[in-house]
Amino acid sequence: QVQLVESGGGLVQAGGSLRLSCAASGLTFSTYALGWFRQAPGKEREFVARINWSGTSATYYADSIQGRFSISRDDANKMVYLQMNSLKPEDTAVYYCAARPFTGTNYDGDYDYWGQGTQVTVSS
Repeated sequence: QVQLVESGGGLVQAGGSLRLSCAASGLTFSTYALGWFRQAPGKEREFVARINWSGTSATYYADSIQGRFSISRDDANKMVYLQMNSLKPEDTAVYYCAARPFTGTNYDGDYDYWGQGTQVTVSS
């Protein structure tokens, strides 16, 4: 059974930083692409960042967070991280980790597995 478990969310002031973690189990982690998505209240879930399988580890980012967020993976420990710097109030959302084989996309419907989400709240 595949499980993705996010952690690291919380309340932070604008300009601060957080690092989100996602622990994976039940899948051949190195062959999966991992993505981070977020959903703010009253809005649709949106793409944040993704990293391809360990063969390339290519990374992609949404324009809204480019230069502020960084995604990385640790295949030995089956973890994916989202380092978030220079946080803004508009980054407030529930952040989700997702997985799909090999190559990620920006579309949430393409992902096979999802975590339960972790709340990030940025105060002004």
